[in-house]
Amino acid sequence: MTRIAGVDEAGRGPLAGPVVAAAVILSPDSIPEGLQDSKKLTARRREGLLNLIIQQAEVGIGEASVEEIDELNILRASHLAMCRAIDALPRQPDHVLVDGNLIPRDLTLPATPIVKGDSLSLSIAAGSIVAKTRRDAIMWDLAQQWPGYGWETNQGYPTKCHKEALRNLGVTPHHRRSFKPVYNML
Repeated sequence: MTRIAGVDEAGRGPLAGPVVAAAVILSPDSIPEGLQDSKKLTARRREGLLNLIIQQAEVGIGEASVEEIDELNILRASHLAMCRAIDALPRQPDHVLVDGNLIPRDLTLPATPIVKGDSLSLSIAAGSIVAKTRRDAIMWDLAQQWPGYGWETNQGYPTKCHKEALRNLGVTPHHRRSFKPVYNML
């Protein structure tokens, strides 16, 4: 049987925090019901599906740090996180479905890019759910250490509240210095 992994990332647009990717190989015998693009699900529904995915599928998670994002650029860092997620799978897949229009250049496995893959592939949708819940948890933890930026609710995205906090509280070590609103503050 061909083992297909779907991989997606979360956190390309925020001004702060890592980019997180997840690779998921679903078992054809037990696919959690209700899988879809993580952005179309409530946080509570994502959490419930996360538990099912972890119980019923093979999962690998990878991250790229703020430093790597600033050094490489967000696309290359996202691809690095994807490769790390695939490498973290318990067993190597035969083929990888990648959300987006590009295959990470360092990926050595056969792969197919799928635009809007999180809406078209159940395994990519599962990856999007795992990546989003993991990244949201990271940002919630960072919000406890760096209060005032609203990361527990904006997850580091450039909301009005977050940009105002940047102006009033300054740049943290978790801000992406290569992103224009942060760069302009420095």
